[in-house]
Amino acid sequence: MTLPELRIADWRPTKDTLHLYAQIVGKVRLASSPPRNHWWHAPLYVDVRGLTTGPLHRGRTSFEIAFDLVDHELVVRTIDGAVRAFPLRDGLAVADFDARLHAALAELGVDVAIQEQPFGVPTTTPFPEDTEHASWDRDAVERYHRALVWSSSLLEEFSGWFVGKTSPVQLFWQSLDLSLTRFSGRPGLAIESDRVNREAYTHEVILFGFWMGDEQTFPDASFYAFIVPEPTGLREAQVVGGEWTSIGLAVLPYETVRSSRDPRTLVLAFLQSAYEAAAGLAGWDLPTFESAWCPTAEQLEQLRSSALLDLERLRADP
Repeated sequence: MTLPELRIADWRPTKDTLHLYAQIVGKVRLASSPPRNHWWHAPLYVDVRGLTTGPLHRGRTSFEIAFDLVDHELVVRTIDGAVRAFPLRDGLAVADFDARLHAALAELGVDVAIQEQPFGVPTTTPFPEDTEHASWDRDAVERYHRALVWSSSLLEEFSGWFVGKTSPVQLFWQSLDLSLTRFSGRPGLAIESDRVNREAYTHEVILFGFWMGDEQTFPDASFYAFIVPEPTGLREAQVVGGEWTSIGLAVLPYETVRSSRDPRTLVLAFLQSAYEAAAGLAGWDLPTFESAWCPTAEQLEQLRSSALLDLERLRADP
C-alpha cells in the first residue's frame, strides 16, 4: 500500500474539528461503559470504515456510535436495528455536532450527560458554544483514515510478539493518538498530577503509537515510543530511524516512513528497537516476554538491518 501524505499543516482545521468531535463521542463512551483499569473504557477503535466506540450499554439496550469516514457520516445504531445518522460536512460546527449527537441518542433512548468541556487540548470553549471549529476536508479525512488502518495493523502485529499484559490497540481521544501499551507487571510512578495520569501509570509501562503531533512535542505525524518511569541512559540509546525529544519520547516521523521503500519493516524495526532499549535499561527479563509469534533473534536482526539499509538509501536519494 502507498501511504498517503498527512502533513498536519495541510489539514489542521479539519484535524482540530475531528479531534473535538471524537472527544464528544469518547465522553459518551466513557459515561456508558463500566470502568476499566488504565481508562480502557474510554478509547475509540479503528475499523475499516472509520472509528467506533464498540458496544455501549444504556438501560436495557446496547448501542454503538461510529464515525463512518468512508461515507462521511456519524452513525448511531442500537441492538434492535434502530439507526440515526447525520452527515459530517464542512460547516458542521462542534456545537451543532454535539447537539445533533445528543438528539440522536435521545431519540433512541440512550442519551447520557457528559462533561461538555474539551480535555487536554488548547481550546477551552465548551462544546455547546464552539462555533469556531467547523472544518471538514473530505480528502484529508480519508487520508487520515487510511493511515490509521495501516498503522493499527502494524501495532496489532507488533502486539502479538509480546506475551505479557498488553492493552488493545486503541485511539485515545484526549490526544487523538493510536496507542499500544506493554506492562512489566511492576508498580509504576506515584503521580500527583491529574486523575487521568494517576490511573494511566499505576504500573510500569512502555507505550507505542501513532499520532498527529503537537506544537510542544513534535510538529507532525509520527510513530512514537516511551517508558514510564524512564530509566537512566534511555535518551542515549539508539533507536532505528528515530530521535529522542526533550520529554523522553522516541519519535519516527511518518513522512520518513511514507518515503521509505519498505514502510512496514521500518516501523516494526523502530518499535522493536525502542522496546529493547527501554525494557533492557529498565531491567525487564526480555526472553520471558517473548510470545510464540515473536520473530527469532536472527529474524529481528534481519529486520533491523533491512530498515537501516532503507534509511541509508533514503538519505542518499531524498
